[in-house]
Amino acid sequence: MTIREQAEQRELEYFSPFASFSRDSKGRERYEEPCDIRTVYQRDRDRILHSKSFRRLKHKTQVFLSPQGDHYRTRLTHTLEVSQLARTIAKALRLNDDLVDAIALGHDLGHTPFGHAGERALDSVCPYGFAHFEQSVRVVKLLEKKGAGLNLTWEVRDGILNHRTSGTPHTLEGQIVRFCDKIAYINHDIDDAERAGILKEEDIPVIYRQAMGYSTRERLNTLIHDVIYNSQDEPQIVMSSGMEQAMQGLRKFMFSNVYGNPSAKGEEKKAIRLLQELYDYYVHHIELLPAEYIDLIENRGEEEERVVCDYIAGMTDQYSVQKFSELFIPKAWQY
Repeated sequence: MTIREQAEQRELEYFSPFASFSRDSKGRERYEEPCDIRTVYQRDRDRILHSKSFRRLKHKTQVFLSPQGDHYRTRLTHTLEVSQLARTIAKALRLNDDLVDAIALGHDLGHTPFGHAGERALDSVCPYGFAHFEQSVRVVKLLEKKGAGLNLTWEVRDGILNHRTSGTPHTLEGQIVRFCDKIAYINHDIDDAERAGILKEEDIPVIYRQAMGYSTRERLNTLIHDVIYNSQDEPQIVMSSGMEQAMQGLRKFMFSNVYGNPSAKGEEKKAIRLLQELYDYYVHHIELLPAEYIDLIENRGEEEERVVCDYIAGMTDQYSVQKFSELFIPKAWQY
């Protein structure tokens, strides 16, 4: 019996009957010989962790565009916090924490530079539309490894696609990540907003503080416990109705007071215009795309507009600014 088979046997002996067992995965789009050491979900997690798109997340906006302080969240640190929360819940419920980890680490791979402002920018110009959760799946299916993709399992791709609020993950592990994405960003964005001086703890409506706690630490602890205690031995991941209402109320408060705050979002119009200008330029100068993107058009039959979106969405904040500067800002004369 291989090390992988021993791990799969331990899953059968320990996991909840509602867990996604590694040996029962629906598999990959392209068949691969099983690893003798790692389960399929462990392999998926490792592939995501070693991908270029994962590394680029460290230079992509979470809420604050190109923040100067060292302690503001980026898309990468958000991803890691989602993973940590989700693994805590999965372990407590005896679900597959490797599957949870893979979904969490991959859920935002398709995010644009400049956060949701970048997403809106590309959605406004691309005739096929643009949504980061669909782009994340496109990254792992096609764009990574120069068109080969990561060939992830169906369960991981399903969890990535359905992590949005309106999503319906088919596994409990995917449902955990869907909850933890929101739990993470609501609370760490409060922390960053306080760091930026645009929000104080006392500004949060007392009804939400009474329900969830009077600090980021207390709120995280309350929400995680609520998910665990209400989901034990259940065929779905749920929160108590009162706690979910409180969390959604706090989320609405954040949209009104932080996500739309001019101090935090004052530069978004510039970012949107920058990405729209890049899109228009590359649509009319396809030959200037990197070779791997031209190959998608010429040899894989992908639409030009979609591939231009692929290229721009994969940029970091800094790289998009650099490309804009190269294309549109005159350089000083050198001789």
